[in-house]
This record gives sequence, C-alpha cells and structure tokens, in this order.
Amino acid sequence: MDQYGTPGVVNTTTAAPTTAAIPTKPGINMNHPYYLAPSDSPGMTIVNSIFDRRGLPGWRRGVLIVLSAKKKFEFINGICKAPDLNATDYEQWSCFNDMVISWLLNFLSREVGDSVIYSKKAKELWDSLEHRFGRSNGAKLYHLQKEILELVQGTNDIAGYFTRLKRLWDELESLNHTICCTCECTCQGKEKLEKSLEDQKLIKFLMGLNDAYA
Repeated sequence: MDQYGTPGVVNTTTAAPTTAAIPTKPGINMNHPYYLAPSDSPGMTIVNSIFDRRGLPGWRRGVLIVLSAKKKFEFINGICKAPDLNATDYEQWSCFNDMVISWLLNFLSREVGDSVIYSKKAKELWDSLEHRFGRSNGAKLYHLQKEILELVQGTNDIAGYFTRLKRLWDELESLNHTICCTCECTCQGKEKLEKSLEDQKLIKFLMGLNDAYA
C-alpha cells in the first residue's frame, strides 16, 4: 500500500504482478465545482468569439458547453450558492466564482464587459446578459424571419445553403425556447405541430433552391 492508498505488488515471489492504478491526490474530487484543472487560468480561452451585443444564442451555447464540461455550470444556474461570509469554505467559493467571472469577461466586448464588470457573482453577471440581450422581442423576430424568407441558394452549393438556413432556424428556436409546451399530451397535438413545423422548413428549403434543382 503506497502513500496514496493504491495497492501495488505485495510479494513478487508469491503473488502475480499487478498494474498499479494511477495515483490521485487524496481528497480531490474532479467532479466537484471547487476543482480546477492544471490548465485552468483566468485568461484561458473558452469560446472562439467575442460577444458584442449580437449573436447571443450561439455565444451562449458555446459558453454553456464549456462550463458544463468543466463542472462550473452550477455557478451560473444558482445551484452553487455563496456560503456565509464566516463559513470555512467562503474564500474557496469566492476564488472559483471569480474564476468563472474572469472567463466570461474575457469574451465580452469592452462595451458589454464594462456594463457587468462590477458583478460580484457569476450568476449575477450571467443573468444580466440574459435579461438585456437574451429576451425575445419583436425586432429580433422580425429581422430573423425576414432573413429566413429571403434566403435562397444563390451561388452556394446545397450543403452551404442548408447550413445557413439551419443556423437561422436554430437561432429562431432559441428565441422561442420559453414558449415550448412541457405538459403531457394524449391527443398527439405536439407531435402534429412538430410535424407541421418540419414540413414548413422542408418547403422553405425547396423553394430556395436554384431552378436547376426544381
């Protein structure tokens, strides 16, 4: 038994050699929000684009994927709450909270970043962005729907045309995610509605193809 509590070869004359497990530092839980990988730092890159008031759905999606992979999603969804100021783990929580804040600030434009720089909690910063830029409104929906209706294949190949169209559909869906029905349906109404929406998308795709494919 070594210093990490890992069983190794006890007696090479009486026991068959075994492969020792890779030692891990005692007391470290890599799935806990209070864990940082050796490569984690305040200036690290977590997404490939800067949020500058436009394109929040795509930027948000990239950030959420990284925070979930790093077990830090709980700092922005409210699960990992701040302990009392006199709690023994408050300083530790504050360290990780500030790390998440620094990751978010690194990928905000200066204008947007300056507006949330004094957020004391990662959740406060995230909620502020959602409140100001994430809400669906008439202007956004109008321009998005207009872009979808006017999009045609043009000089793009079919794959490129479909990719652009799907990106617009996904962005539209992200704006309308709060109106999705979550009740249990016994009349197959939701399935019929989803089928109708898919048919509309197919018709739009076909209508936008060049005449050579008509």
